[in-house]
Amino acid sequence: MTSEQHTVAASLRVGGRDDDLEMRLDEQLTAFNTAAADGAVTEPLSVRVTDEAGALVGGLTAWTWGTLCSVDMLWVREDRRHSGWGGRLMRAAEAEAARRGCTDMIVSTYSFQAPAFYPRLGFTERARIRGVPGGHEDIYFHKRLSPPKDETGGGHLV
Repeated sequence: MTSEQHTVAASLRVGGRDDDLEMRLDEQLTAFNTAAADGAVTEPLSVRVTDEAGALVGGLTAWTWGTLCSVDMLWVREDRRHSGWGGRLMRAAEAEAARRGCTDMIVSTYSFQAPAFYPRLGFTERARIRGVPGGHEDIYFHKRLSPPKDETGGGHLV
């Protein structure tokens, strides 16, 4: 054995959900990514719509990291679909992402979900990955964001 070869005792365990592992991996990868991205920090972003009774109508979860915003989940309650809430949720997320300094937004959807929705919002399809159960695809979209609008009229961003 050369001096560069080391024997390390280790064990491999395969299982289901592992909250401790997920937390550690998130911590380690976040630190690594932050260092690689000149200190850019990941921040959560959410948008929620409730009805007059306070019940959830729909919502969006995402994160921003430097100049990138990535949408994780977008959902609208079945009885409120096709009433414009999905677009309003996305536009609100885009506005907040731009306010945070993001220039790009990404999102993916399965081919049985909403692949026609995102192009209507200005997103461009970038990739399709086969292998989703049921013979479907995972479709990736990208959009360049406009800078935040000056809402004061005096040249200052609000």
